[in-house]
Amino acid sequence: MTTQPHLTTRRCFLAQGSKLTAAAFAAPWIARAAERKGSVLETKVISQQPEFYHGWPTVARRRNGELWVTWSGGRESHVCPFGQVQAMTSRDDAATWTWPRVLLDSATDDRDSGVIETAKGTLIVTTFTSLAYEEHLKKASVFAVPSPKGWVSQGMPPEQLAKWQAAHARLSDAERKAELGHWGIRSTDGGLAWSTRIATVVNSPHGPIQLKDGRLLYAGKKLWAKERKIGVAESKDDGLTWQWLAEIPTRKGDKGSSYHELHAVEAADGTLIAQIRNHNEANSRWTLQSESSDRGRTWSEPHPICYGFPSHLLRLHDGRLLMSYGYRRPPFGNRARTSSDNGKTWGEEIIVSADGLNGDLGYPSTVELADGTLLTVWYEGMKAPKLAVLRQAKWRLQ
Repeated sequence: MTTQPHLTTRRCFLAQGSKLTAAAFAAPWIARAAERKGSVLETKVISQQPEFYHGWPTVARRRNGELWVTWSGGRESHVCPFGQVQAMTSRDDAATWTWPRVLLDSATDDRDSGVIETAKGTLIVTTFTSLAYEEHLKKASVFAVPSPKGWVSQGMPPEQLAKWQAAHARLSDAERKAELGHWGIRSTDGGLAWSTRIATVVNSPHGPIQLKDGRLLYAGKKLWAKERKIGVAESKDDGLTWQWLAEIPTRKGDKGSSYHELHAVEAADGTLIAQIRNHNEANSRWTLQSESSDRGRTWSEPHPICYGFPSHLLRLHDGRLLMSYGYRRPPFGNRARTSSDNGKTWGEEIIVSADGLNGDLGYPSTVELADGTLLTVWYEGMKAPKLAVLRQAKWRLQ
């Protein structure tokens, strides 16, 4: 079966390695200390359906201690028409997880899923719909895995092609285009019942955050607008409606279209910090950072932090900030850094995992358990099973 390089997309990886400029290393916000490992207590696979590809999860901890993980499940591969938003929960600090439950399954591909509990106790789960699979359907090829030369696509067997065609036929061309969007669903009873979809203006893998002033803030990208801007949307009614708040500026020399997959956090001093996946030539495949000191109305020009993407941000109980991010070059895995000065500078790199097979992994998110242990969840393609799984690590800061 012949293979051919796949066209570059926001998730397609260029040749392994990154060219780092001297100017980047001189930046005061980039840590220059040697790498060190965190104190990893346990790493294990937590997904329970090896027949499906699992992608782009988020973990959240409710005030009652219950853990939620949501992700794009029911999949055949990294790109396919079958994605659906799934969830499972844990009431024993991730020692065990419930059987997966489907929360949302549209007539097209439902991808990256975020989850949050708001100050009012509402659960909000986010996702976006995509037609990226159409390119592969036209070529009768399936999105495969990354190789040293980039992503490769393999020819699709006739029975698989028929399955894709049947899924594609569920909607007309006009209906498929109308289906594209960024969405949220809400539950006000602890996840028993869920609302219909709500348009969220922007999307990013890990969804919105709760602010101290009661608003929800969603740092993300307008995926399907004519101008695919990055910025922040806000909700003043617990996620029932969303409004565009502000654009995050583009760094001089960059293209805004090459910014992706944001996440935000509110620091202890009230500063809002947004981190951005960057695919511009300067600091390619790095995380950039922008700040706001006026509740999200204006934002600073992005500046580089470190290699790795996308990032998830968390404020720890002691006020420090934690960024968790995928590391898609050897040794493949997930890493983290902390900030003790409200995001002005970031400390040395902490290795959460480094046993990855290739770059089809990451999108880590982290929560802090009651005893201070950190729980990080990500997706990863492993030697076995054949399709990507969900993994978790319990670890402590040294």
